Amino acid sequence: MKIGLGSDHNAHSLKIQLCKHIEELGHEVVDYGSNDSCTAVDYPGVAFRVATAINDKELDRGILLCGTGLGMAIAACKVPGIRAATTHDVYSAERACKSNNAQIITLGEKVIGVELAKKVVEVYIESTFPGGDSARKVQQIVNQEQAFYAKG
Repeated sequence: MKIGLGSDHNAHSLKIQLCKHIEELGHEVVDYGSNDSCTAVDYPGVAFRVATAINDKELDRGILLCGTGLGMAIAACKVPGIRAATTHDVYSAERACKSNNAQIITLGEKVIGVELAKKVVEVYIESTFPGGDSARKVQQIVNQEQAFYAKG
């Protein structure tokens, strides 16, 4: 799987550790965002780039990191067609994929420890969207989004 991993400067340290972990799991990582923890990087631009790359089929999934994970999720969801969820526990990470077909999860370095973050990411990557009742609900979200954009 090809995964976009992006962060602002507030989560650079977590990004480095998750990058290594994801690669150890056998996945390709495309690095977005900060190069260090000192140079300010605004999270919206990182989120927009990763979300757009997913829409363009350049990435299979995305993992976005900032101080809380909240800003990244809000920004990524502004890209039409994207469903991003803030996840700080393994159950939410699993359900983000299995119930909501989220293409992106977000985490906050100031909220979650490294070892738990690794497990959350691992569970998310291993999860698949089964369809069924969840597909009907996700389609309702997609339909509403398309109706909104059709109004122009």
